[in-house]
Amino acid sequence: MRIHTVTLNPAIDQTVTLDRLVPGEVHRATAVRQNAGGKGVNVASCLADWNLDVVAHGLLGRDNAAPFDQLFAQKAIDDRFVRVAGSTRVNLKLVDRVGTTDINLTGIAVDESQVDMVVATLSAAVQRGDLVILSGSVPPGCSSGIYAMLVRQLRGTGCRVLLDTSGLPLERALEAEVLPHVVKPNRDELAAWVGHPFADRAALIDTARGLLDRGVELVVVSMGAEGALFLSAEGTVATQLVLGDVTSTVGAGDAMVAGIAAALHENAEPERLARLATAFAGGKLGMAGPNLPARGAIEALAAEVSVSRLEIA
Repeated sequence: MRIHTVTLNPAIDQTVTLDRLVPGEVHRATAVRQNAGGKGVNVASCLADWNLDVVAHGLLGRDNAAPFDQLFAQKAIDDRFVRVAGSTRVNLKLVDRVGTTDINLTGIAVDESQVDMVVATLSAAVQRGDLVILSGSVPPGCSSGIYAMLVRQLRGTGCRVLLDTSGLPLERALEAEVLPHVVKPNRDELAAWVGHPFADRAALIDTARGLLDRGVELVVVSMGAEGALFLSAEGTVATQLVLGDVTSTVGAGDAMVAGIAAALHENAEPERLARLATAFAGGKLGMAGPNLPARGAIEALAAEVSVSRLEIA
């Protein structure tokens, strides 16, 4: 099984570290770095660190593609991105001791023919049994139904599909007749889809299990410091990993997606999948850029993950 990631709206992530962020004041940065990013790019990078064969698809602006070229070459990621005129967006992440403030731009405006080139490149590359990860937002000019269309097409060719998006693209994909094999929203994204916050964890689980009833094989709901929920036909488990002080959670969700993909690649049983996905997310918290620590460190974290099986009435 080969793994493919699709990133239609990549970004160069500029992370600025501050002592304390105060709106309206002038700040002096204590550190600044830039990394090739975008959700699918981050997933591909983490999977490459796990020594898996990964193919990266999507749209990139030609004017500032160098950080992506460097990342793909350094990690031996098979680069199938379509280059278009213009510059890939730069997203700003302000990190202080309280947390991370994200300022995300909208991305290059594209047209239907450019999106069609990505679809054609992906269609030519995938084979039956491959895993395709559809990640992130879509750029201006791209249909919000693109993921719903890709899910239907990819499942028709015998691929497995993992979806990690939000907003209207998530809504369109979850309201479609053909659903992905795996969906990984966070709690807020799932609440936005149903149109209201969840009163309690039972309500969240009930919504997630509704997706299982409609044909999704695995629903993973990340909940920040409260851990994550993993729901499948085998049951529902909750995971938690206690870590020390965390200065930034940038990329943890993408690392969790990579952990899910790595577990699917090894045909892991449900508890192993939950542990590995949670360990990927926890391991990423201590790393700059879209990187994972060494395999041994991730396996050690996986062993420390608390896994609780939830009995659902």
